[in-house]
Amino acid sequence: MASLICGSVAYDTIMTFDGRFREHILPDQIHMLNVSFLVPGMRREYGGCAGNIAYTLKMLGGEPVVMATVGTDAEPYLQYLRGLNIDTTHIRVLPDTFTAQAMITTDLDNNQITAFHPGAMSQSQLSNVKDALGGNPAPALGIVAPDSREGMLHHARQFAESGIPFIFDLGQAMPLFNGEDLREFVELASYVTVNDYEAQVLLSRTAWTSAEVAAKVRAFIVTHGERGASIYADGQQYAIPAVPAERIVDPTGCGDAFRGGLLFGIENGLDWETTGRLASLMGSIKIAQQGPQNHGLPLDEIGNRFQSAFGYRYA
Repeated sequence: MASLICGSVAYDTIMTFDGRFREHILPDQIHMLNVSFLVPGMRREYGGCAGNIAYTLKMLGGEPVVMATVGTDAEPYLQYLRGLNIDTTHIRVLPDTFTAQAMITTDLDNNQITAFHPGAMSQSQLSNVKDALGGNPAPALGIVAPDSREGMLHHARQFAESGIPFIFDLGQAMPLFNGEDLREFVELASYVTVNDYEAQVLLSRTAWTSAEVAAKVRAFIVTHGERGASIYADGQQYAIPAVPAERIVDPTGCGDAFRGGLLFGIENGLDWETTGRLASLMGSIKIAQQGPQNHGLPLDEIGNRFQSAFGYRYA
């Protein structure tokens, strides 16, 4: 089964600050904030939610098809994705634009300050889900990951109109949507995934409870960082444990790795506890490596780590 991954494809410039933001940002002076951080470590990575999710899903043996809009500077990224055998047929290159760019600074506590230039991503509504449905392989599952406002609404409606189940992933797009928008997404989606902060925003803006959201979808998935995740499905709440990381290096892209695991579990009909545990493992594997797409492991090693963590094999 192929999964159509709608979202951003971006370049990430990741900088490391050898200190703590809280030691330099004075709460009583926040109204006149003017700070500068020396960042001795800097690197450029392939990123964006769609690219990151596709990377992990492909690593697990899935068939991601990426739908995104990029600028004329995207050719190195496109060649990289093709080298991974990730379908780029539906990545649209727009003239006279840059590919989306994220500038991320991380401190010693893994707090992050991010500046994001959307570039070509601002026109992601130009791509149509229906154009991908006749492809080979034809997607039978999808995800609407953070993207432009119009693009996310457009793609969610098209998935629903086409009868394709999809995950709604609010993520960094949270400021773009009001309660009416979020209610529409939930009503259209088959699955909703958020972190615990995004969950509070979603519930506040929709005026729904977790139980009410869960009743409208096949599963409502809430991640809690180092405390694991909760999956509300089938009238039950599944507590998904976190998998201790070998080391904590870089949180960038951990949520996307988790979502890659979710897609694989849903694609392959795994039960919710196994799906959540695999997603949790992928987030743990990711955080031990710098960058959002450098956590490659052979399938047998992923299987061994899953068995070590949970006492059985997921496949």
